Amino acid sequence: MNLPTRDGVGPSTVGLPGGDWPTVIAFFAHRFPTVERTVWLQRMQDGLVLDEQARPVPPDAAYRPHTRLYYYRHLPVEPRIPFEAQVLFQDAHLVVVDKPHFLPTMPAGRYVQETLLVRLKQLLGIDTLAPLHRLDRETAGVTLFAIQPSERAAYHALFKQREVHKHYEAIAPWRGDLPPIYRSQIVPGEPFFRYQEAPGEPNSETHIAVLEQRGAWARYRLSPITGRTHQLRVHMAALGAPIRNDRFYPDVVNIADDDYAAPLQLLAKSIAFTDPVTGQARLFESARSLEPGLSV
Repeated sequence: MNLPTRDGVGPSTVGLPGGDWPTVIAFFAHRFPTVERTVWLQRMQDGLVLDEQARPVPPDAAYRPHTRLYYYRHLPVEPRIPFEAQVLFQDAHLVVVDKPHFLPTMPAGRYVQETLLVRLKQLLGIDTLAPLHRLDRETAGVTLFAIQPSERAAYHALFKQREVHKHYEAIAPWRGDLPPIYRSQIVPGEPFFRYQEAPGEPNSETHIAVLEQRGAWARYRLSPITGRTHQLRVHMAALGAPIRNDRFYPDVVNIADDDYAAPLQLLAKSIAFTDPVTGQARLFESARSLEPGLSV
C-alpha cells in the first residue's frame, strides 16, 4: 500500500499475528512495551494508525488477527540537532548529501523529525527518497539517497557486489605498526549497540593508510571493503588506535548526552561508483573536514 508521508515521515507497518488480545491497544501494549498506552491512544485519536484500507483505526478497535496495520511515528518532545546537511548533488535518480555529525540517517529511538531522511523529504518535497546506505549518527560525510523506488535495487546491488568505493578519514593515535589491510570477524556485542571481534572466519576488511602525522596523532585514510556496522570503529580500537572522541570503543563512556564540542573524528570523505541507471562514472566528496582543533 502506498500511503503518503506526514511531515516527512513515512508509515511503519506491523502484522497482527494469531492471538486473543481483545483490542488493538492491548496488542500494541504487548508488542511495544516501551511505548506507553497513552501514546497509542493519542496516535489513534490523531488518525495516525490506519488499517489495510487506509482507514483510521479508532481507540476502541477490536483486535483482528492476520491483518496489517500502518502507523506514523510521532514524538511529542524531540531534541533539536543544531547542525545542517548540505545537498551536494541531485538529479532524477540520486540525491547526495553531506551529513553532519550527530544527525541520524533515519528515524529510530528518540529521533523522528531530527533525522536526515525526514529533513530531506521536507526540504526537497520528495516522498520517495530512501537511503542507499547508512552512516552512524556520530559519523559525518557523504550519504546517498535514491529517488525512484524502481531503481533502488540496482543501486543496492552495487553495494552488495562491492562496486562502491568508499573512503573515510579519521583522527586516531599515531601508530607506525598498523597493517595496510586488516580483517576480522565482527559480531554483535554487549551492550546491544556495540559490536566486537570474535574468533573465526573474517567477515570484515578495512584498508588503512596514514595521510598525516603530527606528534601523538595521525590522520588516517580508511577504506572499508565490507560494510559491517561500526566496522571502522571496531577495527581501529582493536588495533590500539581508537578513533578520537569515540564513546563506544574501546569502552563505553559518557553516552547520556551528546557533546557537540567533541564529535567523533570520523568522516565519510568520498564515494565512487558507476551509476547503474545512467552508466556515468560518479565521484562525490564531502566538503567537510575534521575539526581542526582536534585533528593533529
